[in-house]
Amino acid sequence: MNTDLQSLPEIPWNRPSIGDEEVAEVVDTLRSGWLTHGPKATAFEGAVRDALGVQDAFAVSSCTAAVHLGLLAAGVGSGDEVLTPSLTFCSVPNVLRQVGARPVFVDVDPVTYNICPREAETAITADTKAVIVMHYGGHPCDLRAFRDLADQHGLLLIEDAAHALQAHRDGLRAGSVGDLAAFSFYANKVITTGEGGMLVGRHDLVHKARLLGRHGIDASVWQRHGSRRTADYDVTVPGLKYVMSDLVAAVGLQQWRKLPAFTARRAEIAVTYTRALGDLPGLATPTVLPRTDHGWFLYSIFIDPDRSPLTRDQTAERLRTEYKIATSQHFRPAHTLQVYSGTATRSLPVTEKAGAQQLSLPCYPAMTEDQVVQVVTAMRSLWKC
Repeated sequence: MNTDLQSLPEIPWNRPSIGDEEVAEVVDTLRSGWLTHGPKATAFEGAVRDALGVQDAFAVSSCTAAVHLGLLAAGVGSGDEVLTPSLTFCSVPNVLRQVGARPVFVDVDPVTYNICPREAETAITADTKAVIVMHYGGHPCDLRAFRDLADQHGLLLIEDAAHALQAHRDGLRAGSVGDLAAFSFYANKVITTGEGGMLVGRHDLVHKARLLGRHGIDASVWQRHGSRRTADYDVTVPGLKYVMSDLVAAVGLQQWRKLPAFTARRAEIAVTYTRALGDLPGLATPTVLPRTDHGWFLYSIFIDPDRSPLTRDQTAERLRTEYKIATSQHFRPAHTLQVYSGTATRSLPVTEKAGAQQLSLPCYPAMTEDQVVQVVTAMRSLWKC
């Protein structure tokens, strides 16, 4: 092993970029005396709404909360089928189960690893109520195809845009095409608030979600402590508590302003990786389709054990133990998880192959050039190139 590599510090899979601006915004919130959902959360909602050109936005406690509220607002429930990829985090199928709906797992295409429109169309039945697309790794799915599919079959279209805060395809921005879209600001996402999410989309649905997300109370706490008496409210539906606090939104406001720079830096790292690793046998680097701006939440490589010197798991282990480089796997297909075992009614060969071969390399704005070189050098050393 290269002794110079031994002396380098560890490279985590992800590290958030938090600066003095976020600290100052949080301190300003603390000093304001208003900590829960209020002016900062409202400003964050407005910034996201205006950037996406959507009708409404609601800042919530997580992306999972956003999807849950969206399903409730749209009336998705018992007896309904919802098409969704299995190559995704457990969040979406979990909330489908929570509202009584049945996830119908659909295979992904072998180029972008997004849910395939043709496969989705063949899975539609009389019980299908919605389709939830996920923009895998930050590469948008075929937004035009899915909008047309949803309209032709009278389906609700929901975008799980947790990976794609600033991604475009064919002139359409991820998160702006569906009836609803959910964003994530989790600790490892393109921008972060630690925990947090946003539901955007049609005003009628987001309005219902907002009501459901604040206990079903007919006015926000900010309104009740402002122009209305605190006791002057009613509960019109049995709701939940899913609002984003102003402390969290304070971080989000500053992170949102940095999103273009963050995405540009991720793209620079991705270009370096692709140029340096594209010739390694048995290793596939991400494909970016024409007329697409990738969000680069993930830099995914796919390792074919029949053509490469190492398996995916061997690669991850040796990067960790020999080169101090952390990696991640996205994802173990949902239909292979214990709770969903036996629920797949369709063949999912591309999903299962991706689940066995995918590995995410570190790719985030806080990475230094030396760290990027360290990853490249380590990978080429493992392949002995």
